[in-house]
Amino acid sequence: MLKIGHRGAKAYIAENTLESITKAFSLGVNAIEIDVHKCATGEIVVFHDFTLNRMTNGNGELASFPFSYLKTLRVDNQFLIPTLQDVLDVIPDKGLINIELKGRSTAAGVAKIIGDYIKSGRLDNEQIIVSSFQKTELQDIAKLNPELQLAVLTQASVTEALSFAKEINAFAIHPNYTLLTRANVLKAKNLGLKVITWTVNDPNDIENIKDLEVDGIISDYPDRL
Repeated sequence: MLKIGHRGAKAYIAENTLESITKAFSLGVNAIEIDVHKCATGEIVVFHDFTLNRMTNGNGELASFPFSYLKTLRVDNQFLIPTLQDVLDVIPDKGLINIELKGRSTAAGVAKIIGDYIKSGRLDNEQIIVSSFQKTELQDIAKLNPELQLAVLTQASVTEALSFAKEINAFAIHPNYTLLTRANVLKAKNLGLKVITWTVNDPNDIENIKDLEVDGIISDYPDRL
């Protein structure tokens, strides 16, 4: 089972920062999960929210600002907003990364960056999962790079996620853990899909979800996995 740090090691160091990602790998995870947006000048940056307000000393919609401005901000008053390349550069040789296409129009930029890293030999397709709630983004990146391992995120319906996953030839579904049953996990596996679930933090919940034989768990507390 994959042990996946949610936005790095979110419970310990500010989410989606290089420091949080490095912390997660130090805690023994196989993989980390991050979120990406495209800023006004086209760079793909690692950040969860659509707005800067909650996590930084800035305000407003991230996508409306150039990267030169985003570089002046601090996450949790101390950390830089990284680019996707910054994060890929710190992934260990056998480490995995789940890139969630959070913002709009991220597919093309992410496909290009991943392609460059694969061509250079720094990473391979088996180390990368690209997930999203947004069907259009997943459809777009599937066309741009059919070799990528894609995952359909859902917090509403496993059945709908399975249907769309088959449509785009996805690698996995990523349901919220509260949607999971032994039956729907088995159904996904019978369709040839992996099941990776989020965000499981309570130790009892972790044990219950492990008992369903999922393929991966995403947690804010990756050391609990």
